[in-house]
Amino acid sequence: MTFEPNAGLSQEEVTERVDRAIADNEVVLFMKGTEHMPQCGYSDRALGLIGQYREDFETVDVLDSLDEFRAALEAHSGWETIPQTFVDGEFVGGSDVLAELEERGELEAELSA
Repeated sequence: MTFEPNAGLSQEEVTERVDRAIADNEVVLFMKGTEHMPQCGYSDRALGLIGQYREDFETVDVLDSLDEFRAALEAHSGWETIPQTFVDGEFVGGSDVLAELEERGELEAELSA
């Protein structure tokens, strides 16, 4: 048996998961790692910012099929960087945008839109 990095889901499966997660959740964070074990500082930062104002939000770990998730997310947001946050089906941004909204005192309202 050989190990194939990034040998996760097909592009079609990932696209369906992204579409469904955005449609079915008021707030969804596509991140590297899980809510309990973030795998990058930006994902951890985004998780913490959202968690200040929301207990109920969805997280999606993109690491198993990173390239496919980047492509699927770019179709929705125009960005290929991870993490990405969507609220009510609309792209909000990554951790930097969330931090800017927090600094301006606008993040709580954005997350409850």
